[in-house]
Amino acid sequence: MSQHTRVAVVTGAARGIGEGIAQRLAQDGLHVIVADLPRAQAGIDSVVAAITAAGGTATGATVDVADEASVEALVASAVEAGGQLDVFIANAGIAQVESLLEYKSSDFDTIFDVNVKGVFNSYRAAARQFIAQGTSGKIVGAASIVAFRPFAFLGPYSATKWAVRGLTQAAAMEWAEHKITVNAYGPGIVGTAMWDLIDEKLGARDGLEKGEALAENAKSILLGRVSVPNDVAQLVSFLASPDSDYITGQTILVDGGIQFS
Repeated sequence: MSQHTRVAVVTGAARGIGEGIAQRLAQDGLHVIVADLPRAQAGIDSVVAAITAAGGTATGATVDVADEASVEALVASAVEAGGQLDVFIANAGIAQVESLLEYKSSDFDTIFDVNVKGVFNSYRAAARQFIAQGTSGKIVGAASIVAFRPFAFLGPYSATKWAVRGLTQAAAMEWAEHKITVNAYGPGIVGTAMWDLIDEKLGARDGLEKGEALAENAKSILLGRVSVPNDVAQLVSFLASPDSDYITGQTILVDGGIQFS
């Protein structure tokens, strides 16, 4: 019997860290379901095309992680495309940069819907599928350096990432009996659109030119450079592989040595 090609879902995969993760898992030989919001269809298509051109296997899909039915439909489509589910990377998330005193309560609701409920929906839909299949499985979520020590002007964002850390630990406890591991990655300062926004907002507050706030924050990186999506993707590759079978409930920092857990 031919060996089953492992199937991985990656949410928020149309750009940034999610794109890097999708490309790396495809290189690792997994069939990757490249999932993102409907408005990111062009990005989904280009990531799928890049993976296919490099000799990998990928299928595009749309999802709104804040909507439980949408996540369940994503898992069903992954199983349809690849035969079963083996890995779920709950990468989708949003950032908001604002002082707590100026923060809108509607923004608070939005960020918790995506970054916490979205991760919860993803974790649970994946676990239910693994249990229904009678297989083990790997679940990996997106935390952040701010899950250990918040940044000013990223208050609610930081709170969502602390919540991801807690959910990851609780899920690891409950699902270990099913041979499901649940871990998270904690990126630091990454050269993505999200950090461009942070740089812009902090720069406006402090009267800095474009790039200066980012450069100031980057001084805290021991390894001397801002990270790129592939730095995170390499960790996720490990967490998605059998090499990490004895690791669960962990949020692992990949930040160049800014913060120690």
